[in-house]
Amino acid sequence: MHGFTWFNLIPFVNKYATHEYIHVVTAIFVAILCLILAVFMGIKLRRIKDAEIPDAKFNLRNIIELLSEMIFSLATEVMGEHNAKKFFPALASIFLFIFFNNLIGLIPGFVPATDNINTTLACGVFIFIYYNYVGFREHGLGYIKHFFGPIMWLAPLMFPIELISNSVRPLSLGLRLFGNMTGDHLVLSIFSDLIPVGVPVIFLGLGLFVCFFQALIFVILSIIYLTLALSHDH
Repeated sequence: MHGFTWFNLIPFVNKYATHEYIHVVTAIFVAILCLILAVFMGIKLRRIKDAEIPDAKFNLRNIIELLSEMIFSLATEVMGEHNAKKFFPALASIFLFIFFNNLIGLIPGFVPATDNINTTLACGVFIFIYYNYVGFREHGLGYIKHFFGPIMWLAPLMFPIELISNSVRPLSLGLRLFGNMTGDHLVLSIFSDLIPVGVPVIFLGLGLFVCFFQALIFVILSIIYLTLALSHDH
């Protein structure tokens, strides 16, 4: 199932587009695609006089703005508008990276990077490092108090529990994304081979929903972890 890909036709890339490294090639390709899209949208919006007004026609700009508004609204509801504006670039970037990686698996001849546990764990580790960095930046060494629990005399019991709970978050994020995307693309591949006409359309529609939903779940959990790291309740 990981034989030929379209990357095999690109000079200087085909030698890396092997079974062992195809997820790396795909991840780099999607990252470059996201960067080009961001630059393109930025240049286009600067040239528009009334950039706040959506285009009358349904186009790429409207799709990106719709996704961005959705992520920003979710972040605002959970962490407030001030923090939502601060962390929106990172949240939107990880959403688009995962979403496009998921989507590319629906195109014959491409292998999504999110089908590989190394990619999904890397995304989980990135969020883990990021929200802990934000926590230390916000609270200083006082951030460690988050691991002691609300009652100090329970700290010896709560500290190892909280430490383990936080340590498994990147693994949980990575395995959830990897398992769901691998299962979805495997089902699509099986039914496409068995009944190549008509039936795969149904699973393509289901796959599109799964691609979007899994990227959204990843971002929602990231928002929650960031909010907990910023919390002053402890």
